[in-house]
Amino acid sequence: MAESAAAAGPSPRQGSPVVWMSDVERTFAGQNPVRAVRNATLAVWPGDYISVMGKSGSGKSTLLQIVGLLDTQTSGRFLLDGNDMSTLTARQRSAIRATKLGFVFQAFHLLASRTALANVAMSLMYSGVPRSERRDKAALALSQVDMEHRADAYPNTLSGGERQRVAIARALAVAPRLILADEPTGNLDSGTAAKILSLFRKINDARQTIIVATHDSDVANEANRRFHMHDGVLAETTGEPAEAAGR
Repeated sequence: MAESAAAAGPSPRQGSPVVWMSDVERTFAGQNPVRAVRNATLAVWPGDYISVMGKSGSGKSTLLQIVGLLDTQTSGRFLLDGNDMSTLTARQRSAIRATKLGFVFQAFHLLASRTALANVAMSLMYSGVPRSERRDKAALALSQVDMEHRADAYPNTLSGGERQRVAIARALAVAPRLILADEPTGNLDSGTAAKILSLFRKINDARQTIIVATHDSDVANEANRRFHMHDGVLAETTGEPAEAAGR
């Protein structure tokens, strides 16, 4: 059942946040339970560009997986577009992932047997776009990342930066409410990483909402809002640029 996220907590902005979390916890059970996320509170507004920085094991990827509906919180509230995600079935969560969320990963996750255009078009198939529209929409997404000239290329003929651009095009193709990027420059050299960050800025300037999880201060400092995560605790930082978190 839809619920107003704005009414659930105080907000300095008008309208409703894309993501609203209150006291979200994620504990992995076992002989020595691990509290990967501890009492996280977060509001993400349309057009935000947010970075979550922390070392490996800090909980940032777990937090991103919860937002991306790849994992479920142990406790707390999580609303996406005003809807309580804890009330949904697995099929409903899958449908939201396919239509409202775009994912960009460190390892690209492109299918080697398909061209750049076909890799992008696959995301449209999963989101229910008719076959007759997929090619044009995929081509448009590739043009948004300046990769239309490599539409017929296979991943093994692309550079790392080009593969990441195709992965970003795949995320953009479904016109998502939110893009989630987990260490999107982790496999790239510094020069190529800078080009990818410039692309994220261009995308955000067009009002696309983005959350990036990273250990890299250069990546974190590109965001308009910066958070730090340590031992599962999420805190927003203000003023000073982020410092390198290490691995």
